[in-house]
Amino acid sequence: MKRIIFDIETVGVDFDSLDPSTQEYLLKWAETEEEEDRVRESLSFYPLTGEIVAIGMLNPDSNKGAVYFQTPEDMLLPFEEDGIRYECGTEAEMLQKFWNAIKTCDQFITFNGRGFDCPFIMIRSAVNKIKPTRDLMPNRYNSAHIDLLDQLTFYGASKRRFSLDMWCKTFNIKSPKSANESGEVITGYEVKDLFKSGRYVDIARYCAGDLRATKELFLIWENYIKVGTGNPKSN
Repeated sequence: MKRIIFDIETVGVDFDSLDPSTQEYLLKWAETEEEEDRVRESLSFYPLTGEIVAIGMLNPDSNKGAVYFQTPEDMLLPFEEDGIRYECGTEAEMLQKFWNAIKTCDQFITFNGRGFDCPFIMIRSAVNKIKPTRDLMPNRYNSAHIDLLDQLTFYGASKRRFSLDMWCKTFNIKSPKSANESGEVITGYEVKDLFKSGRYVDIARYCAGDLRATKELFLIWENYIKVGTGNPKSN
């Protein structure tokens, strides 16, 4: 079985670049300055007000993968680190490479992919006039897509939806939110500032960290939580 883990990083548009009617629409329900700030800071969460700046994929069996990322100011030559190949390109080029890579996969693995990554990829692909090669949103109980957030909350039976960082801490997995060699902690909220600062490779490496953490969490789920063939609990 060929299976792939994937993850995306996104940034929102500059709020002030939006036309007045769009700004008014987005701020319609914001009654305080604090609520307005939250709206401005949440533009990266939606494919209508944001774009993909990195797409990462990792085969959990071979530990090989790729991260495609945007570098608007300067195209960098591809390079490889720890089994991950890094390549830059436009959003459209990244999406095309993504769809080409996953068209022969049997299983997709994500963390909150159904709630965020997959809808974002689908809409941004349509914006770029790129046709999907696979259905990323099959029936949620279908094993073609293992969304670990679904699995670890038992499809909503556990009401609290914890972050990937919290799950990593619980199972002693290195979190992508851990401090890097420079002592800097990067989270999804910093991606926009990193992008504005031209730190594109840092975003790509952060995406790779998400992939590795998701892989380790997937192995915990597969070996110690999932009930079925090959699961220790079922022996």
